[in-house]
Formats: sequence, structure tokens, C-alpha cells
Amino acid sequence: MRHHELSVGIVTLTLTLAWGAKGFAAEPKLPLDLNDVSIDSPFVKDGRLDVEAAVKYFEDLYRSTSSIAEVRMRVTKPRAQRTMEMKIWTLGQEKVLILLQSPAREKGTATLKVGTHLWNYLPKIKRTIRIPPSMMLASWMGSDFTNDDLVREASFSEDYTYTLVGRAQEPQGWLIRFEAKPELVGLWNRIDLILSNDGTQPLKADHYDRRNRLARTIVWTDIRKFGEKLIPATMTLVPKDKRGYRTEMTYTAIDFDVEVPEHFFSLSHLESLR
Repeated sequence: MRHHELSVGIVTLTLTLAWGAKGFAAEPKLPLDLNDVSIDSPFVKDGRLDVEAAVKYFEDLYRSTSSIAEVRMRVTKPRAQRTMEMKIWTLGQEKVLILLQSPAREKGTATLKVGTHLWNYLPKIKRTIRIPPSMMLASWMGSDFTNDDLVREASFSEDYTYTLVGRAQEPQGWLIRFEAKPELVGLWNRIDLILSNDGTQPLKADHYDRRNRLARTIVWTDIRKFGEKLIPATMTLVPKDKRGYRTEMTYTAIDFDVEVPEHFFSLSHLESLR
């Protein structure tokens, strides 16, 4: 098995897995020869996934060089449910602006990322608050997603080493294992990502904490065409330690490679948003 690392910015056969104290065995047993699999995809060659190309494509799936998206987020808890609508602008991998448009009591609340810096603007008190690195893994707006999830500060290819484990069955696809580099300060020790047969669509990701316990699962569904891209429109996050909690984030519109002015990603512009 080859081990892959990148220095740049992020299903079918039965898979028999030998479980041990640390989860998956290092070498899964594959009942069929993967070379017998014929898939028309730029990421699958001779029946095997080009894991480096597939991971890079996954990291850029929702962004491209720039993007403007409209998103609906539904947060479900045992005794309550709330829905937020927002608009998201991105420019490259370093700049993200999120503006809440509803509900009315939170309209105008915004999150800005520029490089490694993150701010929240709270219109009720007309104040901008800088979010320290220690808060990147805190909940975003009371949802199950974190600040890091929303602005994608962590990089799959820079912060983790990754290995193509093989084929997955539930759901059917390619299983890629990401393991945190020793110097990474973060919540996840390991992420198991399943991509579709052709390597273009994320299907499921299991996140394991620093004690190697399954902490949460993200499932991607509802693949739609936005411009020239096929993208799962809905991401559903289910934490494993909170019964009855889940957050669904659905992209209702995305425009890629559109003009987004640089000044959009400034504190003065952040505080002028309504």
C-alpha cells in the first residue's frame, strides 16, 4: 500500500475488513481483483483510484477560483428545530464571507475569513469579534458544524497524510483514510472518507477524535448540477455523542468562477452588510 502526502492546498465490491484494537486493519482483504473494475472517470485508471487527484478535486468541489452560493441550514435538536438561510462568497482558498439572511432576529450576522484570521460580526450590538484559533472547532451559530467546517481552514491534503484503503461497501465507493500529522492541533485524529465509484463525489466521512473514537458522521446526498459541476447539494452531519441532534446544510444555488471583488473581504465591508 502506498502512502501519499501533498504540500498543496482539499462505490461495487465487498470489502472484508479485519478489525483490531485500532479499527481497520492495515491491509484490507479484497475478494475481487480491482483491475477488473471498468469505470469511465479521469480519476480511475486500470481499476484503481488516483487518490492524489481525487483528494484535490474534493477539496475544491464547492469553491473553484471563486464562488457565490445560497445555502439553507436546518439545525435539529430533541426539542427544537431552526432554519437559517445564508449567502456565501469565496475567493480562492484564503477568503470566505458568510452572511445570514434569515431568520429575522439573526439577519446581518456575518463570518469573515481572510487567511488564518476569522471574525464574526454581530449586528445587534454592532460589534466585530475576532475568533481565536482555539475556537475554530467551536459550534458555528449553534449548529453541529464548527467554525472550521464553514470556512474550511483545515486542509485535508496539508494537515493529514492519506492512504487509499480500497473499496467500501456501505456506501459503495473508494475508502480513503486521513490521519492527522503529529504537529496538527485539532479535534480529529482520523477521517475515513468514502468517494463515489468515479472518485468525483463525496458520499460519507467518519470523524474520529483524539482517542480514536467515532465522534461524528457527515453524509452527502442529492447530487445536482451547478454550472458545469455535479455536486451533492446536501450535507447532513450527525454527532455520535448527542442523541437526536443533526444539522443539514443544503446548497440551493452556486455560481462558480464569478467576479468577487477583493474589498468584499474586509472588516469595513463586513460591518456594512445588512
